[in-house]
Amino acid sequence: MSMGTAQPEVTVRSTVPARIDRLPWSPFFTRMVVALGVAWVLDGLEIQIASVVGAVLSKEDTLHMTSGAVGDIATWYLLGEVVGALFFGRLSDRLGRRNLFMITLGIYLVGSGLTAATWSGHGAGLAFLYLTRIIAGIGIGGEYAAINSAIDEMMPAKYRGRVDILVNGTYWGGAFLATIAQLIILNNISDKVGWRLAFLLGPVLGLVILFVRRHLPESPRWLMMHGREEEAEATIAQIERWVQESGRKLKDVPDSKAIEITPDPGVGYLALTKVLFSQLPSRSILGATLMITQSFLYNAIFFTYSLVLTKFYDVSTGNLPYYFIAFALGNLLGPLTLGHLFDTLGRKKMISGTYLLSGVLLLVTAQLFHTDALNATTQTLCWSVIFFFASAGASAAYLTVSEIFPIEVRAKAIAVFFAIAQCFGSLGPHIYGRLIGDGSNPDKLFYGYLLGAAVMIVGGVVAAVLAVDAEGKSLEDVATPLGFVRKVAVEQAPAERTPRTDRLTKG
Repeated sequence: MSMGTAQPEVTVRSTVPARIDRLPWSPFFTRMVVALGVAWVLDGLEIQIASVVGAVLSKEDTLHMTSGAVGDIATWYLLGEVVGALFFGRLSDRLGRRNLFMITLGIYLVGSGLTAATWSGHGAGLAFLYLTRIIAGIGIGGEYAAINSAIDEMMPAKYRGRVDILVNGTYWGGAFLATIAQLIILNNISDKVGWRLAFLLGPVLGLVILFVRRHLPESPRWLMMHGREEEAEATIAQIERWVQESGRKLKDVPDSKAIEITPDPGVGYLALTKVLFSQLPSRSILGATLMITQSFLYNAIFFTYSLVLTKFYDVSTGNLPYYFIAFALGNLLGPLTLGHLFDTLGRKKMISGTYLLSGVLLLVTAQLFHTDALNATTQTLCWSVIFFFASAGASAAYLTVSEIFPIEVRAKAIAVFFAIAQCFGSLGPHIYGRLIGDGSNPDKLFYGYLLGAAVMIVGGVVAAVLAVDAEGKSLEDVATPLGFVRKVAVEQAPAERTPRTDRLTKG
């Protein structure tokens, strides 16, 4: 639709949101969580491999990379995620959530598989390695935007918080599985071959995921918001049949629960960014702060974990997986055990609490590290406790940015804040890899830990002030659609319609 031509707007009247939010839990939602959550399992597996083999890649009989070059592997991967999130985030809002799943996963698998073919850690070989990391990152960046949108839009309101946090937390299930696999590979196969086989685990498992997703439906909310009312009705009817086939009875949804919206023609990132930070400044500050702070801390600690253990505590590369098991379990148990509290105690209390507590615990651990009171085992236990809380908070950051902005721009909003976070987060491995150096100056890393703790505390304070009480609320109540006309609580005469929110323009 051209900017200068006035076109009649078609209003869609639908009960799709109300029909979704009244659904009970059923095997359909379990299948959906598995189909979507496996993306994070795969991401965690791949990232864990990159982290553990970092120390291996610095050996002379492998790629003989410097600590700084190893840290930059993560930096290039994260920058690739920025590109993927922005590109595929816009396509997801335009073409649908489901249409992007196969494409983004395929790109990721190609990039991850090609990494195993790297021939050198210098010159052209190093450039090739970084290029494959960018490609893999592009695929995963696109996954984040589409999948978080789909989960929130198809999940009933009362389960949305815990499910979103659980799905994001399954990243650490992948990390745990990778650690077990690496324990077998690195201890039984030579380093020269083992690190290549480790990078091939992701593509192999990814082929299974391609089949799991085939029967996942498109988001009925997305279809409704794009004027495809008949498809939206057919999709929600199919979901209701699946729920009823599991023996659950559904209450009828009265027409008074309907909303009226005008399908949005689509907006660009320039217009979106202007509106986010001019019309929704507090929500934008909240989303940016939560995403930046958790990204910086995680990327700084996680991507250089193996370097700390090998250079400061003299842990052999063959024993690294044992330490990663404890770290991965701590991160996995956080979302699993705390996730439901985000729906019961509320978003504000839980987000601010997990951020603040993890920051304070990191301060304590930093002091213990500075006084040389830790060994490899106690350092790992400290990290496991810290990230038990930080993992739940980080997952809640993704939940926040995917539920507090209008559905028409949800994937793009996720992409924008994900990109902002990764740009800052990509600095973490770069900075911390150089603070670690050859392991001769622990004071530098001590100040790095203080910085990470301060960053998380800032995130907690901002959440305590600005977090949105979205628990148990319909997405349309949390963030009014851009094309909103009215919520039909009672029949109104046309003259009494509630005014729509301002529409975004293309840009």
